[in-house]
Amino acid sequence: MSNLFSLNPSSSFPYLSPLTPPKKFSFWKAKPTFQLKKPALVTSVLSTKTDPQIPQSVQTFWQWLCDEGVVSSKTPVKPGVVPEGLGLVATRDIAKNEVVLEVPKRFWINPDAAAASEIGSVCSGLKPWIAVALFLLAEKSREDSKWKFYFEILPQSTDSTIFWSDEELAELQGTQLLSTTLGVKEYVQNEFLKVEAEVILPNQKLFPSPITLDEFFWAFGILRSRAFSRLRNQNLVVIPFADLINHSDIVTTEDHAHEVRGPAGLFSWDYLFSLRSPLHLKAGEQVFIQYDLNKSNADMALDYGFVESGSNRDAFTLTLEISESDQFFGDKLDIAETNGLGETAYFDVKLDRPLPPAMLPYLRLVALGGTDAFLLESIFRNAVWGHLELPVSHANEELICQVVQKACKSALSGYPTTIEQDEKLIEKGNLCTRHEMAVKIRAGEKKVLQHIDKIFAERESELDGLEYYQERRLKDLGLVGEQGEIIFWE
Repeated sequence: MSNLFSLNPSSSFPYLSPLTPPKKFSFWKAKPTFQLKKPALVTSVLSTKTDPQIPQSVQTFWQWLCDEGVVSSKTPVKPGVVPEGLGLVATRDIAKNEVVLEVPKRFWINPDAAAASEIGSVCSGLKPWIAVALFLLAEKSREDSKWKFYFEILPQSTDSTIFWSDEELAELQGTQLLSTTLGVKEYVQNEFLKVEAEVILPNQKLFPSPITLDEFFWAFGILRSRAFSRLRNQNLVVIPFADLINHSDIVTTEDHAHEVRGPAGLFSWDYLFSLRSPLHLKAGEQVFIQYDLNKSNADMALDYGFVESGSNRDAFTLTLEISESDQFFGDKLDIAETNGLGETAYFDVKLDRPLPPAMLPYLRLVALGGTDAFLLESIFRNAVWGHLELPVSHANEELICQVVQKACKSALSGYPTTIEQDEKLIEKGNLCTRHEMAVKIRAGEKKVLQHIDKIFAERESELDGLEYYQERRLKDLGLVGEQGEIIFWE
C-alpha cells in the first residue's frame, strides 16, 4: 500500500494537454497586483494628460478607444496609475452592478479573430490558445495592426512563475508549484517547437518576422493572465480595455462579465463585452473584480504573478490513484468511474477547511482489500459508494490514516525551510516580490500538510469509537441493540 497515493505535484496545467489533470481552469484575466483592503484614491488620465506618472502609450491607447467609439464622455472609468501599476479608476460615483465598460466584438482577440486574419488558413487545426498566441505575435509585428496601440501598453512579462529565473525558482524547492511551473514551461516549449516546424517555418510569407521561443512564452503569458473565459459563447478571449481591471479579495462574487447584444456604433449592432462593477465606488476609487474564487495561491502565482496575503488560498493537491497492480483494479476502477472519478483523482485540500467530500470514500476504495473485499462484488455495485462514505472496517480506516500521515511527513521533509523560518523572513519585510511570493507559497503548502496530518492523526485516535460496516449491517437486521449489545432470539 506504499503507493496508495502521491503528494507530488498535481496543480493544474489547465487548458494545456492530454497530460493535464482533470481540474477546473478558467482563462481569467489579470495583471500583477497586490490587494488593497480598502479602495484607494488614484491618479487617472482624466485628471491630467501631462501627469508624468501616466505613460504616453496609455494616453495614446485611450485616445484610440475614444476615436473608435469604444469610450465616450459617458464612460464612468478611465485608466489610472494605481498601487498595482495600471488599473481602471472611477471618474464619478458608480453604483454596485452598474455597467462600467462595453467593448464591441470587433475588438476582441480570440480564435474567431485569428481565423479571420491573414494567418487564419494555417490556424484551423491548431489548439485554440496556440492559434490566438500566433495571432497576437503576428499582429504585434504589424505596423498597421488594428490593435497597435493596445500592444504598446502590454507588459513585456509578469511575475508569473513561468518567467522566473533558476535562482528564483530555487526558492520554491519542495513545492507543488515548482513542479507545475517546470511542467508548463516544458509543455509550452514543446508546443513551440512543433508549431515552428509545422506552421511557422513552412509559411514564412505569413510570418516574415521570425518568432522566438521567448516571444511565444510572452504570448502564452498574456493569454494566461489576461483572457476571459466565462462568457456565454467564448472560451478564450482577450478584451482590450477590460483587461486593465485589477483583482481584489474584497470582491467575493464572479458574476460581473457578460456577453450582450447592443449598439456598436452609430448605425450598427454587435455583441458587446459588458463589465459591471461588483462594488459601490466613489469618484477616484479603483474598480476591482474577482479573478477566481477557487484558485489557490499557487494557481494565482502561476497565472497572474501575485498571491494573496490571507490563508484562505493556501492549498495542497492530493493525488490518489488505484494501482494497476491491485488484484481488484478492474472492480475499483469501475466503482470510481461510476461515481465520477477515475484511476487517478485529484483533491484540493485548503487550510482549515473540511476535506473534499469524495476524498475519504475514494481513499477507502483504494485501500479496500482482505476481508473487506466482499464489498467489491457485483451484488454491492449500486450501493458500495454509500458504504464507502462511512468507515468500512477498523483495518481499512487505520490503513488510510497511517498512509496519509506518513505521506504528509514525507512531503514536509522535502522543504528546505520550516514554517517558522518562512514566517520570520516575511516579517523582516525586505524580500523582493518574487522571493516573498515563493516564501508565502511554500509556507502555505506546509501549513496545509500539517492540517491534513492533524486530521488523520485525530481520526486514528478515534478508531475504537467509530461504527463500521458490519455493526451497521447488524443494526439494520435488528441483531444489535442501541448500546451495541448482541440480541439473541429465543
